[in-house]
Amino acid sequence: MRRPVVLRRQAVLAAAAAAGVVIAAGVVLPTPQASAAVGNATGYATQNGGTTGGAGGQTVRASTGTAIHAALCGRTSSSTPITIEVTGTINHGNTSKVSGSSCNTAAGVIELKQISNVTIIGVGGGAVFDQLGIHIRDSSNIIIQNVTVRNVKKSGSPTSNGGDAIGMESTVRNVWVDHVTLEASGGESEGYDGLFDMKDNTQYVTLSYSILRNSGRGGLVGSSESDLSNGFITYHHNLYENIDSRTPLLRGGVAHIYNNHYVSLHESGINSRAGARAKVENNYFRDSKDVLGTFYTNERGYWQVAGNVFDNVTWSSAGSENYPAGPNPTSNTTVSIPYPYSLDGASCVPDIVRQTVGANTGLKVSNGSCSPQTPPPTTPPPTTPPPTTPPPTTPPPTGGTNLSLGAGADGSSKASGTSYGNVRDGNLSTYWSPAGSTGTISIKWGSATQVSRVVIREPSGTQGSIGSWQLINNDNGAVLASGSGAGSITFSTAAMSKINFKINSSSGTPRVGEFETYAS
Repeated sequence: MRRPVVLRRQAVLAAAAAAGVVIAAGVVLPTPQASAAVGNATGYATQNGGTTGGAGGQTVRASTGTAIHAALCGRTSSSTPITIEVTGTINHGNTSKVSGSSCNTAAGVIELKQISNVTIIGVGGGAVFDQLGIHIRDSSNIIIQNVTVRNVKKSGSPTSNGGDAIGMESTVRNVWVDHVTLEASGGESEGYDGLFDMKDNTQYVTLSYSILRNSGRGGLVGSSESDLSNGFITYHHNLYENIDSRTPLLRGGVAHIYNNHYVSLHESGINSRAGARAKVENNYFRDSKDVLGTFYTNERGYWQVAGNVFDNVTWSSAGSENYPAGPNPTSNTTVSIPYPYSLDGASCVPDIVRQTVGANTGLKVSNGSCSPQTPPPTTPPPTTPPPTTPPPTTPPPTGGTNLSLGAGADGSSKASGTSYGNVRDGNLSTYWSPAGSTGTISIKWGSATQVSRVVIREPSGTQGSIGSWQLINNDNGAVLASGSGAGSITFSTAAMSKINFKINSSSGTPRVGEFETYAS
């Protein structure tokens, strides 16, 4: 095995350390500018226009939480780019509310609310948010890098951010969290909640080169089985250590999970449920239990697996609300990744992660030299030997992103054994049927979304059950299209937060396997 090569990134500030140029394995890392985070965003944070934080804006220094809030409030507008270099310990005693037209802050929490284009980066001797969480709400284009957040509580004293180290909610877009250390000192009974939580329409997020440890809950995507508007999350080159569960918990949406090291997961690990779809590749799991599957619910999720190492991993028996993927995990869906990335071999991951992750470790990254490197464009999932085979999955669309993935779903009724969420899980072996011969199934988003094409797919082995239908903009009642049978439907682009597929007639009980939506 070839030993991994690790590149050291520059410290971000001239005041933090003398800047220089690092040359390793033929790669040159230029001296970073003081007005931007170090390096570039990766994963899903590169999509939807990308994530640049405060690049190009003013750079300020802050050593208190109040100073962080003052920097946000001192901008010309809530979208004026800014980089806030943080040093020292931020705590309840030095974090108060600051008012202004470009901010919406609160005491006892770092509040990134209703703002955009912000970088928060630890410098100097380090930045520690002690018992104080970072809350991102109704915001976009945020970078958090090189900080430690520890012992944030939701009960006891003091409390902050609902007990989450970093929490995102309510229409959050494009967040890159990199080289951070998130840690607690126990589980919910000790007053702690999640280390890295996303809910209520949070999308296009990457967590990279970070440590999550000593907590009951690593993090979630979606606060409940009905909160399915989140997704497009990348987790790569992170260390999860001494965690009970949720590494992460996925409710709906799409996640890409690669080159992470999992150690001592006590109850469960990656919990894909409520139609979530996860691509899980080249991770290293050690001394852990039930590291992948659907747990604590009968609302199943899905996964595509390849190249993982399971070292001293134990698996429980399958049963009601407990569906472990092991002991020999195989894929039951496929997930297409829209961005380029390089894979380190799973056997290299423990050593790479040990050298690179967390705050105040030099912002090192892997250069991807530990084979295998760039994955092939299409990696078909392995199949289970007969008589059991993975369920068929939705064929890829002809172009664009299926906006239904990560969205919510509801309808007029559902037949026994079917679910609204089955129409946006990417799996043609699951489906929705109304309670009778007619009914409505809907896809919904947390905000107005541009749609111009819909694809209705019937489940495998079922053709021709759908008769006449109407496609309706739920926001204004406009009929976008009408026809009969399943297939691709195009119409003039319209903005809507919910779209209805209303079945007016059928031959027997109609079945919808997938209700795909596209912007073009």
